[in-house]
Amino acid sequence: MSQRRILVTSALPYANGHIHIGHLVEYLQTDIWVRFQKLRGHRCIYICADDTHGTAIMIRARQEGTSEEDLIARMQKAHVDDFAGFDIQFDNYGSTNSPENRAICEEIWASIRKAGLVSEEKVEQLFDTEVGTFLADRFVKGTCPKCKAPNQYGDSCDKCGAHYSPVDLIDPKSTLSDTTPEIRTADHLFINIERLHEFLNEWTRSGGHLQPEVANYLAGHFLHEPLRDWDVSRPAPYFGFEIPDSPGNYWYVWFDAPIGYIGSTKQWCNRQGEDFDAWWRSDQTEIHHFIGKDITYFHTLFWPAMLKTAGFNLPTKVHIHGFLTVGGEKMSKTKGTFVRASTYLEHLNPAYLRYYYASKLTARVDDLDLNLDEFVTKINSDLVGKVVNLASRAAKFVEKSGLAKVYPDDGGLFQQAAEDGQAIAECYEKCDFNQAMRRIMAAADRANQYVDQVQPWVLRKDPDKAAELQDVCTVILNLFRQIAVYLAPVLPRLAEQTAELLGKPIAQWDEAQSPLVGTPVARFKHMLTRVEPAQVEAMVAASVESDLPSGPAATYNDGPGPLEAEPLTETCSFDDFLKVDLRVARIVEAVAVPKANKLVQLTLSLGGDKRLNVFAGIKEAYQPEDLVGRLVVCVANLAPRKMKFGTSEGMVVASGPGGKDVFLLSPDSGAQPGQRVH
Repeated sequence: MSQRRILVTSALPYANGHIHIGHLVEYLQTDIWVRFQKLRGHRCIYICADDTHGTAIMIRARQEGTSEEDLIARMQKAHVDDFAGFDIQFDNYGSTNSPENRAICEEIWASIRKAGLVSEEKVEQLFDTEVGTFLADRFVKGTCPKCKAPNQYGDSCDKCGAHYSPVDLIDPKSTLSDTTPEIRTADHLFINIERLHEFLNEWTRSGGHLQPEVANYLAGHFLHEPLRDWDVSRPAPYFGFEIPDSPGNYWYVWFDAPIGYIGSTKQWCNRQGEDFDAWWRSDQTEIHHFIGKDITYFHTLFWPAMLKTAGFNLPTKVHIHGFLTVGGEKMSKTKGTFVRASTYLEHLNPAYLRYYYASKLTARVDDLDLNLDEFVTKINSDLVGKVVNLASRAAKFVEKSGLAKVYPDDGGLFQQAAEDGQAIAECYEKCDFNQAMRRIMAAADRANQYVDQVQPWVLRKDPDKAAELQDVCTVILNLFRQIAVYLAPVLPRLAEQTAELLGKPIAQWDEAQSPLVGTPVARFKHMLTRVEPAQVEAMVAASVESDLPSGPAATYNDGPGPLEAEPLTETCSFDDFLKVDLRVARIVEAVAVPKANKLVQLTLSLGGDKRLNVFAGIKEAYQPEDLVGRLVVCVANLAPRKMKFGTSEGMVVASGPGGKDVFLLSPDSGAQPGQRVH
């Protein structure tokens, strides 16, 4: 097999937050693929950097009373420490705020200018008058102008996938101050990528650069019509690189972020004395990007257009993965499933997550679900019960004799697993780690069946069977090492422990093709221990926090008016409070009461057959049909009250002065009818 030259990147983590287990899906996927390529003997480097520019960094630095440079330096150290804790090895981890990146930005910009792709237009942009800054897309939320989904960010809709300008949002709000921003006009620079439409159409549909579902998505959502000009500048104030030929304007973060791949490579080349052009301007080099599906648009349309125009290598393959869910739901701070990388490492071995993710990852764009019960079971069954168990059941019996000098007859077990090596390698190559793990565990099952048949612990009791004991232990330890080779991209620490046990480093994939003989066996040390459910529970408990923003990053504008209008009442005892039975209820029927200006008749379900008939004065604020199915909080033990229109058996809890300004209180997601509100 000829040696390939491969440059691999992951999406650059933003310097405004810590690494969490959702991020790790991508970085572990990439690290496993890179380690596999290196084990196969290819020249492969893993390049990454922190994404450091934009309004978010500027605002946070201002709130913390520090400089942007100090902030991003502190966050970069935290990111690097987290990645190292999970055995993720970068050949270079840079920053988009580096001199190298600035130089590459200027070079690419000059090429785009020379190609005549840049135009200048006046742009209406949302401005937060309280914070004093133009709002980046992610600092605006409102209702999607296409599908009318509420609470969507200013650049795209999570529900329908539409892309739009923040000024197109319905009822926009600044996430920085919760105020309604005003529209201001500023000069912006645009890149006309429609001129490259034919190239992009061909590149996305041929050459295997994208997964088929991604190519089809682009064709159906973007390439079927003219491509919009790309807004690549932002006016001051903005933390980033000022555009050399447009003073007062800065490159938008999505312009210089992917260029960070090239800038970080340049940094590595300078340090290693490597030829930069051999990595980014040579048809002998493969470029592989690993990204999440949320940034497909930028990496498969804008980025190839920039590279093509500036004469850099185009991506050989953009590997796109889905999101992480936990127990089938989005990660949640209130449920403790939004787990930081550093919190995980305080409670659990990183090898567990590396293996679990590998067992779930396929070549498709499917979301990956972390089921915590399955996590415990899979680690204990596969890694401890099947893999490490092989070494622990055999090594102690041959500490003095070592491995046999000639590999014994094993009924074809080693050869069968050796022949599986090519199929396992193909699975790794196409990022179908799930199938690779299945094949490896099948080999582990066969090896454990052999152990159960030969029973080395029984042979040890008979001194006359010492040679037979050495033979069967030689087989078992070679089957174990073979599996450790195949798992080395996923479990690098296990590979190191295997090398310590058997005295030979695992450095090449082909080492799984021939057994070890005649070598000493070191004293067995524990490799991986069982996961205890209590460890997982402790990690989740340590991750529970309020979803509400806190500290200096939160800005509120709560006025005194409501409290002045209705002052606090006199205090009541705790026993008095307990007399009020507040329950979660579901509105199963809502009907406007005829001839009543304010009343809506509600049928509330408390679960099972329990129903309450309630009259609520919310007619001016809510349409009855919009209330059906909604969870509310009700006073369930209120004495029935006879009214003109019927008997009201409870009360729904709401705030506001009345009329149109009434706001029903709703429990958080996950609450169930009948639960008591404490």
